[in-house]
Amino acid sequence: MTDKAKQDRVLIFDTTLRDGEQSPGATMTHAEKLEIAGLLDEMGVDIIEAGFPIASEGDFAAVSEIARQTQNSVICGLARAQFGDIDRCWEAVKHAKRPRIHTFIGTSPLHRAIPNLDMDQMAERIHETVTHARNLCDNVQWSPMDATRTEEDYLCRVVEIAIKAGATTINIPDTVGYTAPRESAELIAMLLRRVPGADEIVFATHCHNDLGMATANSLAAVEAGARQIECTINGLGERAGNTALEEVVMALKVRNDIMPYQTRIDSTKIMNISRRVATVSGFPVQFNKAIVGKNAFAHESGIHQDGMLKNAETFEIMRPEDVGLSETNLVMGKHSGRAALRSKLEDLGFELGDNQLKDVFVRFKELADRKKEIYDDDLIALMRTSSDPENDRLKLKSLKVVCGTDGPQQADLVMEVDGVEKATTQTGDGPVDASFNAIKALVPHTARLQLYQVHAVTEGTDAQATVSVRMEEDGRIVTGQSASTDTVVASALAYIHALNRLLVRREKGGKDKPEISYKDVS
Repeated sequence: MTDKAKQDRVLIFDTTLRDGEQSPGATMTHAEKLEIAGLLDEMGVDIIEAGFPIASEGDFAAVSEIARQTQNSVICGLARAQFGDIDRCWEAVKHAKRPRIHTFIGTSPLHRAIPNLDMDQMAERIHETVTHARNLCDNVQWSPMDATRTEEDYLCRVVEIAIKAGATTINIPDTVGYTAPRESAELIAMLLRRVPGADEIVFATHCHNDLGMATANSLAAVEAGARQIECTINGLGERAGNTALEEVVMALKVRNDIMPYQTRIDSTKIMNISRRVATVSGFPVQFNKAIVGKNAFAHESGIHQDGMLKNAETFEIMRPEDVGLSETNLVMGKHSGRAALRSKLEDLGFELGDNQLKDVFVRFKELADRKKEIYDDDLIALMRTSSDPENDRLKLKSLKVVCGTDGPQQADLVMEVDGVEKATTQTGDGPVDASFNAIKALVPHTARLQLYQVHAVTEGTDAQATVSVRMEEDGRIVTGQSASTDTVVASALAYIHALNRLLVRREKGGKDKPEISYKDVS
């Protein structure tokens, strides 16, 4: 690799399996760690920090197996500045095609106080442990934990010691997410300027997200000369998490005009591994998370949807397929307009004229007022129960049910029968049975209910229920279907839908317009 290529190349160091797993509750099984490591390797991650081998037998076993199985990435293990840690780390990573030992010690005044070491004693510890690691492995990374709160003069001193002892990568951690982008850049620039030998090694940046600036801090460090970014999938990590791999990769891709740096990450793998990490860690991705959140490529506003349909670049700075999604998601909701609804329905195979669209749009808005989000299946259900001529003779005007443990269950029903409004109150064995009894009281018939089926169209407590009924009368079989967020209402509408079809079948059986017999029970 030429010097110019080295300057333009940013190494991606993923610590999902180490720092990410340290998130309380995010522990992964052995098999899950191997799976994620395989996905990271396939994606093109340069360095995988596979774990903390001294921490447990399970961690040691996972790092060892990942080291054996991984084909392309450098496999790194973490070790404290102790000979036992470093030896254990080497035993775990030595089977890798490209092993690395990562050793660290806290250098800020607060962290120096923990092992009760003064500056000179700590400097000697750093020299001894980095030298020991380098004697075992040619690829050694060293980190001064809490570097951003370490005195600059002392930080320069210990970084120089680590370089002279054989460290090939110096990582500068913002351990508590304290710094800001300008400070992050200035710190890297200062070290490159002041430390002898700094131009011969790789500087890395490891930023936590306590103030929400991890990605910005990492990118600022790169602009100042850092050439390795430590990150995790979905920003997983202790407290508020870390720099998110997907954010830095896409930032470098999208803003290559001002940050002309290259990575070997296959960004089309991002969404797949993001979802898998969310599943195995038990940490779901927030809907509005950059790049991988459910809403990252979703548009509900009618203005935005119209713009997206005309030119996707009006409201998106990257393509969904760049991160492994098939397409932008026009989220259908109460803010959506007719153009978006027509486009979505066309995608689902429904071609509507202007008058049909007007009718469907009204009912779509009614549904959107009851549901936070309208899914494709909701729209399909809506179209299946679209208004047509056979629905005109019987119409549901209102339905109120009383149900519970104390019974009897009761339905107060108002229907329009051939333009005449009628009402009744009936009881039954449950709210659906009471509703069906009320309908039959207003429109007596001999049809037998053969099937009653309820299916939740979408997820959540506000999901639409699609109800299907099948009725038979004198050999005529009719079906009815309706969908609503209220299962009882959907049931009544499906029943009425079936009766309307029965009237049509009667008409086709010989009569121009069969008379409807109904009781005046109002």
